[in-house]
Amino acid sequence: MTESFIINNLAGMLVVTSILLILVKRLATSIIVFSLQSAILVMIFFVIAYFMDAHELYCWAITSIVTKVILVPSILYLAFHKIKESNASYKATPIPIIILLAAIILLVCYFVVAPVKLPLTQTLKPVLAVSLALFFIGLMCIISQRNIVKQIFGYCLMENGSHLTLSLLAFRVPELVEIGVTTDAIFAVIIMSYFAKRIYRDLRTLDANKLNVLKG
Repeated sequence: MTESFIINNLAGMLVVTSILLILVKRLATSIIVFSLQSAILVMIFFVIAYFMDAHELYCWAITSIVTKVILVPSILYLAFHKIKESNASYKATPIPIIILLAAIILLVCYFVVAPVKLPLTQTLKPVLAVSLALFFIGLMCIISQRNIVKQIFGYCLMENGSHLTLSLLAFRVPELVEIGVTTDAIFAVIIMSYFAKRIYRDLRTLDANKLNVLKG
């Protein structure tokens, strides 16, 4: 009962930080929010590892601290902190609509996972719903945001959701697999950041809507 209460509440914080990540305007604030969300994800890993005696998850959690809490935010900051263009300059989806869509996604995901048999415990169904919802909230971020950097954060949200799902359904996978799954985010973010900087250098904008003309 104790572990499910802790994990379910931490999962609720993941939803809140996901919505904040979409809504905040400044890049530095977005990076802080993502780092905070990743830290919450790591805490869930540690709680599951402790209560379920899943020592493999300790390695996953430590790797996530290095990659998701430290390296990925640092890469994004170093890549874009000199770019003055703010997400506030774009026509954003209204805040009530973002919150409403996130709530609908969470509700639908809860009903989708209801029949699933968790290897942990039935009391963690809300966490599984959150893990699935994070994936689709990240997809919503990619679709609704015109800023390319925000779209990178959308990908990071999708990945956090995928990692949470894997930690719930396959928390005893070998450490090497866990490390590989966690570190792939670094390479993906590096590649996307490189192309985003090239786009900004050539077009002086991060507006994805302006990338509709191919030049040979």
